[in-house]
Amino acid sequence: MEEKKLIKVVCVEDEPEMIDLITLILGRKGYEVVGAHGGLAAFDVILEHKPDLILLDLMMPDMDGWEVYQKVKADPELNKIPVVVVTAKAQSIDKVLGLHIAKVEDYISKPFSPQELIHSIEQVLAREKEI
Repeated sequence: MEEKKLIKVVCVEDEPEMIDLITLILGRKGYEVVGAHGGLAAFDVILEHKPDLILLDLMMPDMDGWEVYQKVKADPELNKIPVVVVTAKAQSIDKVLGLHIAKVEDYISKPFSPQELIHSIEQVLAREKEI
């Protein structure tokens, strides 16, 4: 029987509880989740694990999510990894900036439902396969 490769997701978040919640939600769906506590740790974790997808919080005290995003997109080894922003910055201007200016793959506002998170990830990964 062929072993199915686990889809690896790096969750960049400054709140450990949120990493735990996302790990629980995605773990039930068979995803492997690696947490990165804060923006400074994020780049090293992403570089080490080279995930299939990055969940990225924007508001973090040490380095904000946009800085992390720019570092990832500037790195030739990492710039093809899709990024989904998961943030409490829910104003429509933030969403427009994220989706249309920065070109993140999706934008989820906190609080979100487990279904919303899974639906977003599945859609983004399906689009990536088509490319």
